[in-house]
Amino acid sequence: MIQKERKNRIVCIGGGTGTFVTLKGLKCFNQHLSAIVSMSDSGGSNKRIRDEFGLLPTSDLRQCIVALSDENGGVGILRKLFMYRFEKGQGISGMTFGNLFMAALTDIVGSQKDAIEQTSKILRIKGSVIPVSFTDTNLVATYEDGTVEHEEHYIDEPRHDGKLKITDISLSPMAKANPKAIDEILKADLVILGPGDLFTSILPNLIIPEIRNALNKTKGKMVYVLNLMTKYGQTYNFTAHDHLRVMEKYIGQCINTVLINTSPIPKYALEVYAKYHEYPIVDDLRDQQKYRIIRTDLVSSHVIKKSNTDTLVRSLIRHDSDKLGIALMKLLEK
Repeated sequence: MIQKERKNRIVCIGGGTGTFVTLKGLKCFNQHLSAIVSMSDSGGSNKRIRDEFGLLPTSDLRQCIVALSDENGGVGILRKLFMYRFEKGQGISGMTFGNLFMAALTDIVGSQKDAIEQTSKILRIKGSVIPVSFTDTNLVATYEDGTVEHEEHYIDEPRHDGKLKITDISLSPMAKANPKAIDEILKADLVILGPGDLFTSILPNLIIPEIRNALNKTKGKMVYVLNLMTKYGQTYNFTAHDHLRVMEKYIGQCINTVLINTSPIPKYALEVYAKYHEYPIVDDLRDQQKYRIIRTDLVSSHVIKKSNTDTLVRSLIRHDSDKLGIALMKLLEK
């Protein structure tokens, strides 16, 4: 009898385009993939989904579902449709088809949980997309001057001086972890944190007590994929060490591998980023026993162009999905 080769269980934790890029790079390797997605976004179309529909944010879920979806045939067309952002129409401009589809499906099937599962089936995804929580919650950031912001949108695009350091990040009310998310972390062979905005995409998952505990209990390898650029309003002038310091503050010393890009960012992109006070992250980590540091080419040469009706600030340069996927799979080699 032929014994099937065991698939590695890989869990990606984050949200936004960083997790999208990671999943897209991993899905071709035929492993057991799970994405645990933050549920506290309150900006852009998510604000309208929350305020007008009374639902939890769907944009990060939608992106992960699309990343894992079948890219062939009719589903391939549907995949593009889910990412389509309306540029015309009073009241609908700026919304994505995928977000509206999932809102409508929630009404039809009776719950957002079931709508996520049905959407995943419709797009024939290779893996599973798991909300970190079903608690209706918001991010709260406290800054070094005492300023407090109560929504992710205002942390992402600060109304205050974006050079101020965040001294604490929390959820209000504190979210209760989705049991499925905990289970996936405990069973994982590899847990991937990032890439993504430190305080608004990654930490909103990790500060939930049950998630933090699971991260410290799992026997899987844990890798932190460092961002390419600093983020004004969140990680202004942060070095690689600063990112790890903040991560350890909230989850302890459970990270054992750090993945860092070594390729230069294109000059024209740097000029645009500089206008927003954002710069390449300085690698000041020293090779030591604490972390296994992997330095390699991870940057994409493709410049991202966003829709005219997309009101959120987006990254111009991102990790390359294929390069990142290959680097991550090497971590599973014995």
